[in-house]
Amino acid sequence: MKNGKLRVALVGVSFGAEFIPIYLKHPDVDSLVLVDTNEKLLNAVGDKFLLEERLTDFNAMLEDKTIDAVHLVTPPATHAPLSIQVMNAGKHCACTIPMGMSIDELYQVIDARKRSGKHYMFMETSVYGREFLYVKDLYEKGELGRIQFMRCAHYQDMEGWPDYWLGFPPLMHPTHAVAPCLMLLGKRPETVYCKGSGKVRKEVEAPYGCPYAFESALISLKDSDVSIEMARFLYHVARGYTESFNIYGEQKSFEWQQLESEQPVLFSMALSANAEHVMNDYGRGGLVTEERIQIPDYADRLPAEIGRFTKQTVYDDSNPHLSFLQGGGHGGSHPHLVHEFVRSILEDRTPVPSDIDGAYWTGVGICAHQSATVSYTHLTLPTTERV
Repeated sequence: MKNGKLRVALVGVSFGAEFIPIYLKHPDVDSLVLVDTNEKLLNAVGDKFLLEERLTDFNAMLEDKTIDAVHLVTPPATHAPLSIQVMNAGKHCACTIPMGMSIDELYQVIDARKRSGKHYMFMETSVYGREFLYVKDLYEKGELGRIQFMRCAHYQDMEGWPDYWLGFPPLMHPTHAVAPCLMLLGKRPETVYCKGSGKVRKEVEAPYGCPYAFESALISLKDSDVSIEMARFLYHVARGYTESFNIYGEQKSFEWQQLESEQPVLFSMALSANAEHVMNDYGRGGLVTEERIQIPDYADRLPAEIGRFTKQTVYDDSNPHLSFLQGGGHGGSHPHLVHEFVRSILEDRTPVPSDIDGAYWTGVGICAHQSATVSYTHLTLPTTERV
């Protein structure tokens, strides 16, 4: 740390390049080191941002005692092993999703955080997207009323993506879908039942042994009567990209738009002055109104230096990154994630989302996939103790 500011290493500069200007402009970051095994890509990105500090050797980065924190944006199978190495080297760690590939890996990451005394942040975009922040405000103000049910989905065609995605079981990558639902209520998943549906071709099935085009699950929550329905596909379905959540409350409900070019819908139950339901014109059922809503931006919750990155991408129209375009810019979440990671370190507090959050949010998908391929699965993960 230099003059109270962090020195950060960013590992993985393909999609990871999206975060570079945010770190460079953040008022609490002193310097940024780029790390990637692809030297050609590393140099191209380094040249674009005029950054001289570049490493192709991950271990050399770990050995650099001047680096305070590491942000991992690497292939899924590397997330847990690299996170553990980062914390074992005495550095704070932020890691993209999913947290790990098995329940055992999730425990290992938590254990590494406890042993090292360093911070681990699970970099799930959906809980800092403007849609979630809007619904969270409604919920905290009591405008939704009692939550009755939640539904979430992440639909994405992975044809043509890097080989490490080939055949990935749909709900092994669940967090873009389920994290907003779990975050909103602040509850932990307790049990999950999942069914697989449809069929993928043999070469897609082979890497992970998953034959299903679709996986859909029903999740029960600890200490709650609310259930969550979760669905995901990656191959062989004629449907455009969406990361969506629907929240059904007694007074208001929020539904994600069918098309990404549309706006979400807010449904409101009409109430009289004494809070009784107003009946519809037919005298059967309450009067429900609906409206398309313009979701506000939340750049005002960020330092002025990085607020503009809620709407601005580093990619141009001739060289877009699919994760950014298909995720709709991830709802303006990236600067919020960077700011939370940086400030949690400087304030020496648990980041949001934490390793425990990441373990539950990832683990419910791992168990859902196990349920689809084996039998009903009871989710058993660490509780919220912090060391």
